[in-house]
Amino acid sequence: MTDVQGTDVDIPTADGVADAYLAHPADGRPRPGVLLYQDAYGLRPWLRSMADRLAAAGYTVLVPNVFYRHGRTPIGEVPEFIDTAADPTIWERIGPVMASLTPDRTRRDTDAYLDWLAASPLVADGPVALTGYCMGARLALRTAATHPDRVAAAAGFHGGRLATDAPDSPHLGAGHITAELYFGHADQDRSMPEEQIRRLTDALTAAGVRHTSEVYPGAGHGYTQADTTAYDREADERHWAALLALLERAF
Repeated sequence: MTDVQGTDVDIPTADGVADAYLAHPADGRPRPGVLLYQDAYGLRPWLRSMADRLAAAGYTVLVPNVFYRHGRTPIGEVPEFIDTAADPTIWERIGPVMASLTPDRTRRDTDAYLDWLAASPLVADGPVALTGYCMGARLALRTAATHPDRVAAAAGFHGGRLATDAPDSPHLGAGHITAELYFGHADQDRSMPEEQIRRLTDALTAAGVRHTSEVYPGAGHGYTQADTTAYDREADERHWAALLALLERAF
């Protein structure tokens, strides 16, 4: 493992300024870029530790606050350890913020994130990789479709609503994707039931997208989130193995 340096950075976007966390090997050499999309709870210590672990494996990792239109991190009141059963009002606060991040806004923001990575001396030339968690898996899937020439690989873990009946469902962009994809679904996840997993897989297969779609038995939505009651260590370590293998193939 490599020594890591982490810093807070600001990214100008079409709609303002997104605060973000950047992690990279401390030697300052350019490395393959990874755009890490947050879950619904926002940019916080758990996500920074995820970025640090990826950086230690040899990547330059950017974690933007995708809710920047609502203010800088932290957005709202999220406890240090998240237990939605004990405080169901967490979702009452987060829900409207999530809903405000439309596909159009996502695309504009992604332009800015990818441009920032491309301009950074810490990022090697060429396409980047994506990884996303919960709602971040949707953002990763959308980005792979809207920026095919800039994405080499994309992963999504315990993602929800990836293949719905909605006219703007993320899976409908499958025909534009050129990256290799990996999905680690949770089999106890009500936001990504079996019929949606099949619909996503069928769309990717029909479009000729290189992909792997796996269901993690016994895992619930949020299985990678070490600061929540949903955390599942076995599933989390499986996710790390799959993600690092995907990045090795991409770069």
